[in-house]
Order: sequence, then structure tokens, then C-alpha cells
Amino acid sequence: MTATLTAARRRSDTLEERIGRDAGQFRILTGDRPTGPLHVGHFFGTLQNRVRLQDLGAELFVLVADYQVLTDRDSAEHLGDYVTGMVLDYLAIGVSPARSVIFAHSAVPALNQLILPFLSLVTVPELRRNPTVKDEIAHSRQSSVSGLMFTYPVHQAADILFCKANLVPVGQDQLPHVELTRLIARRFNERYGATFPVPDALLSAAPLLLGTDGAKMSKSRGNAIALRASADETAAIIRGAKTDARRDITYDPAGRPEVSSLVLLAALCAGRDPDAVAADIGGGGAAALKAAVTEAVNERFAPVRARRAELARDPGYVRQVLRDGCERARAVGDATLEQVRAAMGMRY
Repeated sequence: MTATLTAARRRSDTLEERIGRDAGQFRILTGDRPTGPLHVGHFFGTLQNRVRLQDLGAELFVLVADYQVLTDRDSAEHLGDYVTGMVLDYLAIGVSPARSVIFAHSAVPALNQLILPFLSLVTVPELRRNPTVKDEIAHSRQSSVSGLMFTYPVHQAADILFCKANLVPVGQDQLPHVELTRLIARRFNERYGATFPVPDALLSAAPLLLGTDGAKMSKSRGNAIALRASADETAAIIRGAKTDARRDITYDPAGRPEVSSLVLLAALCAGRDPDAVAADIGGGGAAALKAAVTEAVNERFAPVRARRAELARDPGYVRQVLRDGCERARAVGDATLEQVRAAMGMRY
């Protein structure tokens, strides 16, 4: 573990203690790109943590990052359906529109206008060095890299700072983005006067769930169990999951990653220890493992799916939630942009 990661974990432990004492002191920015249905990996990786922080009293801004869909795609096909589906997923898992702000990039002009002054605060080599951008460029499906892809971390800085978020829950791979946001906030404050908080990264202890093909779980790979999947669809997906030739079931993430990912999924859904789940299945083989995972997943997500189906019957309500959230986000963004203009001497 690098010194930077060690320090980030230590800082996150301190932040969790503060959250436990008074979560209301935190404004949190988090979100997703609407490129397909959210899945169980998202739920255990980030979504349930958002609801936890909301329920503890933190102020939560949840971004539907529709503009960022264009970072590695030539077009935003099916975007409207994906956005609606994402809002449905948020509401179904327990994100409350009364306590949290669900909004879209494209609906908050002030947020996007912050990108211009923020770009003036970073150098091309600083953008080029960002490891997350380098990885995303390497795996891009485009023949060439767009300027939006290159400046992706600055756009994320605008996402975080437009609402003056002081806490950003992230996985380890997103730490460089938060570090650049912190750099931009410090440079703006030094150049123009104290305007932005310097946000902290809250590292999650997100479990690593592989897709059913043994690769990284991804919306685009078709190897994930969508939150909206029916019980029968879930069973079919799990039946096709990759395992190995051994009949005994053990929890060994390094030695048996595919089997262990299924064991972990069952354990997370049931709130149990994965070693205990594996021991219960014992010599039952892949068929028994898949049956146990199917039962655990369907039982855990039955209430979520029922709530989602109920909400989907009233599309007008779902659209209104997003409109209301966008209106609240615009008000926050306009106030921040006005402060930025004043600090920069651009109030005419």
C-alpha cells in the first residue's frame, strides 16, 4: 500500500468518526454516469453507503452525469431512458428527494461554467499525469480522445465544488480526481480569496464483486445483475456465471476469484460472513452455490424491485423528482458562480 493510500485510509477513519458524531456538518457530492442500468456491484460498492450517509444526516447531492457520458462515447444513445432508470434506482434503494438533491449535469449551467476558470488553474502535464484519465483513455472505445475526456478531472472538480461539497465518497481509483479538485480549490482560494472548501475523500471499503464472466462487473459488459432484474432474470444470469472445476466451495479471493465473488455476493445479501456461507455449501458444487446466491440476491432485492416497479407506474413523479432536484442544484450553482464572479472581479 502506497504512502498516499495509507494516509487516505487514515484520514477516512477520522472522517467516519466525525460522521458518527455529527453527519450534518458534511455536504457530499456523489453520482454516476447514465450509461446503462445500475447493478448489484454499484449497490454494495457505493449506493448503500450513500443512503447510510443520508440517513445519518449528511446533505447529499447525487449527480446524474449525463454530459460525462460523452467522455468515451461518440453519442449518447438511449440517454433519456438511462437517466430515468437511474433516478428510479436511486429512489428505490432509499435516496430521499426530501433530504437529498438528485440532479443532472446538463440542467445546471453554472456548474459547467466553472470549468473555464478551473482549467486556467491546472497545467497540461498535470492533466496528462492523472492515472485515472490515462486508464480511461487506454480503454476508450473511440478512435481518438476528445478534449472532454482529457479535461474529465476538471469537470469532476466543478461537480464537487459547484455545491461546495466538503466530502466525496470514492474508491481507491478515484483518489487522483479528488486530489486534483483539492488542488484547484486551493489555487482558486490563493489567487482570488477564500471561496471553496478543500474537500476530503472518504474511501469506501467497497467489496470487489466480479461480473458473471469473471471480469470486472460493468454495465457495458453485460456481466452484471441489474437492480431492476426480475427474480427469473437473476436466476438465469447466475446460472451462466463462471466458476471452476472444483466441487468443494471455499472463500479464497486470490486463488478462486470467480467462486469467491459469488460467495461474497451471497454473504453481502444475507449479511453473513463469506467463509460461513462457503462452509454451508461445502461440497455441493457450483449448482448449490448458484442456487444459494440466487436465493440470497432475490430475497435481498425483492423490496427494492417492488418499490421500483411501483415508482415506474408513475413516470410523472419520477420526472418531477429530477426537475425539482435540478432546480435546487441550479439555485446552489448560481449562488456559487456569483461568488466566483465577485472574487474574480467579473461582476459587471
